[in-house]
Amino acid sequence: MDWDKLRIFHAVADAGSLTHAGDKLNLSQSAVSRQVRGLEEQLNTNLFHRHARGLILTEQGELLFDATRAMSKRLDTASARIRDSEEEVFGELRVTTTTGFGTMWLAPRLSKLFDKYPDLKVDLMLEERVLDLPMREADVAIRLKEPSQADLVRKRLMSVRMCMYASPEYLAENGTPQTVEEIGDYRLICQSPASDQVGAGLNLVQRLMMHDIRSLLTMNNYFGVLQAVLNHLGIGVLPDYLAQDFPHLVPVLPHIVSGEVPVFIAYPEELRQSKRVAAFKEFVQDEIISYRKQLRSLS
Repeated sequence: MDWDKLRIFHAVADAGSLTHAGDKLNLSQSAVSRQVRGLEEQLNTNLFHRHARGLILTEQGELLFDATRAMSKRLDTASARIRDSEEEVFGELRVTTTTGFGTMWLAPRLSKLFDKYPDLKVDLMLEERVLDLPMREADVAIRLKEPSQADLVRKRLMSVRMCMYASPEYLAENGTPQTVEEIGDYRLICQSPASDQVGAGLNLVQRLMMHDIRSLLTMNNYFGVLQAVLNHLGIGVLPDYLAQDFPHLVPVLPHIVSGEVPVFIAYPEELRQSKRVAAFKEFVQDEIISYRKQLRSLS
């Protein structure tokens, strides 16, 4: 098959439109249409259902799109490995982690990575869904549990526990609970039990909710919980690494904590020699060493 026609077909299938694909490829709509029709004639089949609202892949088109998508990922991988054979650290690095860890721990520290590698481009993907690293949905993952996908290099970075914090202003106005039974007299702020979260955090929230909470605010990520606590809305269930960056927050019932949550970094085996991945891994490890030293100084 003609490689150029396959490239154009892939762009059309991905965009769902001849016009949008043409814009991406810097080709006219008519030129794109001719290439697609030429490929259909070569294969003796229709690859798209043509509608006024756009193009929809036929069954045969879906099969071909699966193949071109796999080819595209393989080419991206090859391109990354070629770039990484250079001594300099540059280009795009796609990092995935949870919304809470990414917004509250990782993003505030990235300036140090960019200071050292100004030509690096980081695409930070924050979501609870576990992206498929072997299929190159991301280059590196930081996860609050050990990754289960095969063919990954993985390393445990640190451990986290979920604790309760409040602002001094909220406690000055409402008092401080002395026992877990008293927590029901305060507004509790936490992730919703129905939202995606680490099991240890969920277990702690469920334990606290057994105490007939008078007022409750739930959210779907820890960043929202932090903002509510900083604005004096109540007592929040938050990861203990916030003690470093928000030392003015007051631990509440510090003996009531979640189980240990392991934090792992992982990346595909094929990126083991990647200069970009190595630079990012070194940066994260250095920041964790600094984080541990500061925690020891606070204790």
